[in-house]
Amino acid sequence: MKAAVYTRYGPPDVLEITDVPKPVPNDNEVLVRIHATTVCAADWRMRKADPFIIRFMNGLWRPKLKILGAEFAGTVESVGKAVTRFKAGDDVFGSNGFKFGGHAEYVCLAEDGLLAPKPANMTHDEAAAVLFGGISALHFLRNAKVQAGQKVLVYGASGSVGVFAVQLAKHFGADVTGVCSTDNLDMVKSLGADAVVDYTKQDFSSAGRVYDIILDTVGKSGFSRSMKALKRGGYYVLIGGSGRLADIFSDLVRGLWASITGRAKVRLGVARAVPADLSLLKGLIEAGKLRTVIERRYSLDEIAAAHRHAEGGHKKGHVVILLP
Repeated sequence: MKAAVYTRYGPPDVLEITDVPKPVPNDNEVLVRIHATTVCAADWRMRKADPFIIRFMNGLWRPKLKILGAEFAGTVESVGKAVTRFKAGDDVFGSNGFKFGGHAEYVCLAEDGLLAPKPANMTHDEAAAVLFGGISALHFLRNAKVQAGQKVLVYGASGSVGVFAVQLAKHFGADVTGVCSTDNLDMVKSLGADAVVDYTKQDFSSAGRVYDIILDTVGKSGFSRSMKALKRGGYYVLIGGSGRLADIFSDLVRGLWASITGRAKVRLGVARAVPADLSLLKGLIEAGKLRTVIERRYSLDEIAAAHRHAEGGHKKGHVVILLP
């Protein structure tokens, strides 16, 4: 099968399209023929080994996992003899998590893993762009104990996590303010945001509004500015970041101090998902309460260009890879 493979860390050009063995499902596994996948932050950070700690997870000098791709949608090709939930021909969407493997024509994953029937009202490319952003937003909003009537600010509201954070916060009954650039204001409003702030023209922390939750999806809200606009004891959720060890250490220290003093509850880390989360997202999608945003579509042969765009820091929604 064809796959985008990288054998060394570095820029997008380290990715090569090559032939690799087609996976064979174990008794409890499902083999999926991938029709669409995405390039998300997890992919380009793994490719760059950014932050450096990734090298301790995926190989100090060379990557152990050579095929990236954290989410996908496709059709079940075959199933192991113990599988009962799926059958050949089923349209599905899912994620292999940090095992990756989505930037290829086929992927295997366990029947009880992050795999579910594709939402009936979505195409494969739309469904492929749900799990990374949707699961991340859902995990951290729950972690921040979002409640109806609260004021929530989403910084980076037009990105792959931000578009879902806005919609899910609205689903939970919050009053949502989205921060984005001028070009994306209308799109963020269309997702249901009650207010939008153009960060190129206005500092959200000087607008006089105080929030119960500030959810930063890109690591650019600024700790001091966020504390200024956050209710005392509120949640400051940091999903994105520069990846630099110094910044990570600084966030940990300031977060610990804010928690000790009662100034804020700081949350950061990696989202965890369970299959029930897929069912929730699928239900909201089919009810018309959740949608994805796709900015660009590429072929697998254009994977390096897709990585360059995703890594640029100004993409709108998702970057999708289509496989014929």
